[in-house]
Amino acid sequence: MVNVEKGIRSKLLSFSVNFRKLSVIATAILPPIFGIFLFFLFWFFISIFIKELPGPINTLKTLFELLSNPFYDLGPNDKGIGWQMLASLKRVFLGFLIGSLIALPLGFLIGMSSTVRRVLNPVVQVLRPVSPMAWFPIGLAVLKASNEASIFVIAITSLWPTLINTALGISSLPEDYKNLSRVFGFPLRYYILKVLLPYSLPYILTGFRLSLGIGWMVIVASEMLAGGVGIGFFVWDSWNALNLENVLSAILLIGIVGLFIDFFFAKLMERVRR
Repeated sequence: MVNVEKGIRSKLLSFSVNFRKLSVIATAILPPIFGIFLFFLFWFFISIFIKELPGPINTLKTLFELLSNPFYDLGPNDKGIGWQMLASLKRVFLGFLIGSLIALPLGFLIGMSSTVRRVLNPVVQVLRPVSPMAWFPIGLAVLKASNEASIFVIAITSLWPTLINTALGISSLPEDYKNLSRVFGFPLRYYILKVLLPYSLPYILTGFRLSLGIGWMVIVASEMLAGGVGIGFFVWDSWNALNLENVLSAILLIGIVGLFIDFFFAKLMERVRR
């Protein structure tokens, strides 16, 4: 009898634990699924009233067709959606890397020195609001190639969030940290690597997250002007062919890739904060 009661208690406890796990999973998964359902429902009703707009069902069919063979290559003007996406990601990450290499040291200088901040702040405030596509002719004139011009546009427009957030993180270092560094006589290199960098890292990662998001938004417009291979060129080429299903499928893919990039940086920031 005792063994039977123990068995029942063990099963009840196991059921309770499993139920809690399922409850946590459901709480995390169901709201996003419901939000996606509402989005597609809204899209469906809009497509009923606007006949030119493809509905979600036809768009998803086209998307599955594009993803069924994403890496075919029938020449420079006929490549699979996978090659288009990889070409765009390559440009974005390269531009983001170049922009970060410029933004990080400038952010450190602006954050560490009030004099440098007063000197460079007007330049930053003048250049930062400039539209990304205004930089494309400059890049094309200087670099003489549309691919490099697209990378230039990504670099110049994505560096501002990293620069500003880095400067903010450096300048907000508590005075106690600075005083302690002076008392122990930390060399400048040690002070930067062991005090400034760890404290400002969450700010820097936030800047990276925003910069990469901006770069991913800008790439579509720059590739529309540049042509060649890329998701932006794919969107423009599909529009010229009046294939709106392809356009909307590409928009969905752009959003999904952007979501994964943002999710990666969000998880990285959580780990850093811990």
